[in-house]
Amino acid sequence: MTADEDPRETLADRAYRMVGAAIAAGELAPGEKITERGLAERLSMSPTPVREALRRLEQDGLIRRTGPRTVVVADIGTSAVEDLAEVEIALRGLIARFAARHATTAQADALDAVLDEADDLLIVIKQRDAEGRPVEKHLNTLLDTMQRFNDAVAACAGNAVLVRLLEQTRVFTKAERRSRTLERALANHRFGLDRYTQHRALVRALRAGDSAAAEQLAIDDVRGGLDDLRHEPGQVTRRR
Repeated sequence: MTADEDPRETLADRAYRMVGAAIAAGELAPGEKITERGLAERLSMSPTPVREALRRLEQDGLIRRTGPRTVVVADIGTSAVEDLAEVEIALRGLIARFAARHATTAQADALDAVLDEADDLLIVIKQRDAEGRPVEKHLNTLLDTMQRFNDAVAACAGNAVLVRLLEQTRVFTKAERRSRTLERALANHRFGLDRYTQHRALVRALRAGDSAAAEQLAIDDVRGGLDDLRHEPGQVTRRR
């Protein structure tokens, strides 16, 4: 398990995120037994923050307690993952709906500026790919740029409750999403480009204050993205 360091995180927050990511990635398999002490050693932490992280993961339904200091990774099952995906999709749509109500011209201009950066990066990636040169560094920068775009859309919504709920109900942690996206993009540099133009359309909807259009664009984008990330690279996904 690896961690993306964030100085604002407590040790319990970090343990919660890292264990959740390991469960999502399959590093900790359904039915696998975990002890507080063993996990603390694995994370190079004291048992106290690990105990707090496990308590939160138990509340999330990701683990089951089998003893005072022992838990088992829960088998959430395919249907539960599908339900969680629908929650994430709905929340992303609501955030876009609220963003269309509250986005200022300055915020929309800032979103377009981020997409201009992404456009420039795509040109560089295509050129380097055509020349047979490495593109991983530039793909990582592009992913950072698109994360800034998503964060800025959420900021436009002005609703901290919705954003917090989204963070709690994501199918993949940010680290796992990054890993899966990078893996697929390195295998196919056109990965996700069929949805890329929707970002410009979303900004236009925000400028127009069109809540319904913004919500539908966000829903279509996140649904397509989750479908892609939840299947093995190269596997055909069924669009709903």
